[in-house]
Amino acid sequence: MRELRALTERLRAVFDSNGYGEVYTPALEYERTFEWEQATARLPHPKYRMFDEHGNVLILRSDMTVPIARLVGTRYPNVEPPLRFSYFAHAYRGVRSHRGQSRELLQAGVELIGAPAPGGTAEALTLLADSLDAAGLKNYRIGLGDVTLNFVGVEHELSQLQLPAEDLALLLRVTRMRGGPELLENLDDKLHAAGAGMREILALLKPETAARVIFDFGLVRSIGYYTGAVFQVYDPDLGVPLGSGGRYDDLLGNFGRRLPAVGFALNVESVHIALMGEEGNA
Repeated sequence: MRELRALTERLRAVFDSNGYGEVYTPALEYERTFEWEQATARLPHPKYRMFDEHGNVLILRSDMTVPIARLVGTRYPNVEPPLRFSYFAHAYRGVRSHRGQSRELLQAGVELIGAPAPGGTAEALTLLADSLDAAGLKNYRIGLGDVTLNFVGVEHELSQLQLPAEDLALLLRVTRMRGGPELLENLDDKLHAAGAGMREILALLKPETAARVIFDFGLVRSIGYYTGAVFQVYDPDLGVPLGSGGRYDDLLGNFGRRLPAVGFALNVESVHIALMGEEGNA
């Protein structure tokens, strides 16, 4: 616990110094608060449900993005954007049996409300890299994709279409394309437009942050509210992502305030395990 506390304090210092004020929301939420997320999710996280004394269905929050979106709509309806929030909170998710997955996750994250792409996305990625640097990680990489490219399940969908073999091969190849900044510069004419959003973000990143980014045309997220750039954090000392995030420009409208938004969440215990692995291999 001393190590986890020291880690969260390093992360908190980065959030604070960048103007992200800490908030906290109840662990219990009304199920209807998450209805839109559940309806749009590709692989929705199972929720833990219960009833209150009035018969309302309650759930344990599965992330902090939706509760903070609700918070903005109810408590900050007229505050001039951008709004910058940070949090350290537990999330609760159903798991598959015998997979060794945790039902309770300690997350550290931020939400940047009212900052459109590409500037808002670049700010979030820079803060993510600065946070991981402050945590002490040396070998991490940030995968950056774009859900608007919509290459999920493309092979099955394309098999239903009568496309020329050349076009079919091109579309299938795109889902496996990943690399550094040189990837975006070497796209041929047919794919150049697909990388436009990533190039705009890259142009706003400082060199040390850009060096950490892997541009991944096949990266997708199961959560349905993401609308543009999505990202995940990897470290070779842990076989699962340490954290993730992305843009959710339509979510706030469900809570009465239409604002673009982007954020990320780190699994604090996963970051800690990766950190211990790096130190052990040093």
